[in-house]
Amino acid sequence: MKYSGVLKKMKTENTSPVNYYLDMGDDFINMNQLIDKKISIDFVKYQCLACGENKKIFRQGYCYDDFYKTPNAGDWIMRPELSTAHLEIEDRDLEYEKAAQLQPHVVYLANSSNVKVGVTRKAQIPTRWIDQGAHEAIEIVEVPNRYLAGITEVALKDHVADKTNWRKMLTNNVEDVDLTEERDKLFEFVPEEAKPYLIENNKETPISFPVEQYPVKIKSLNLDKTPSYSGVLKGVKGQYLIFEDSTVFNARNWEGYVVEIGV
Repeated sequence: MKYSGVLKKMKTENTSPVNYYLDMGDDFINMNQLIDKKISIDFVKYQCLACGENKKIFRQGYCYDDFYKTPNAGDWIMRPELSTAHLEIEDRDLEYEKAAQLQPHVVYLANSSNVKVGVTRKAQIPTRWIDQGAHEAIEIVEVPNRYLAGITEVALKDHVADKTNWRKMLTNNVEDVDLTEERDKLFEFVPEEAKPYLIENNKETPISFPVEQYPVKIKSLNLDKTPSYSGVLKGVKGQYLIFEDSTVFNARNWEGYVVEIGV
């Protein structure tokens, strides 16, 4: 059976293990049901997530022009401390930025390969943790806007990592740590503006992933270099498909690429 559509971040359901769904437009593919089955991925064309045109994807699913226009790709998304909607200052579209930035945000610790600090909208918990391949996570503060979350993350980055080692995450080479203890150590470094929003006495959230076999020597599938690939799916973790031959495919990295999935 063949499914055709534009790649977007896989949708998830917080079950044990996590359920993954690939939105192919007219069809939703439950990826968990394809584990231990051979599937193929064939690149067809580009489809910018903003303009919908067959223009080479530049970043985050957008063509070059739209990446620098759409409010979905403003610098404040990757760097929350640059948020300005709380000051009524527009970056690209103030109404969009108000809706996105002026809502509860959480600064958290997640353990996917190592302990890292991150920021997400409260509404994105636990989806954000699942997308990072974290097997456990815990909240540090819940603040009323993205700016406060951003300055908190910046302050904590001096004391804990802010990046995931995706190779260690995919090989399941994970440090065993007490996240509650690590969280408590960071409280003193939270900026004064965010200290009223500290979360205490909460517990770690565990997450399990549908993986039958972890890769040993990772090979990353690049659709620009390898437009056709087939292999036996052995698991899904983060936003990665993991194949029997140790090939991994990050669906989110290839947003805006139209592919045909053969099952």
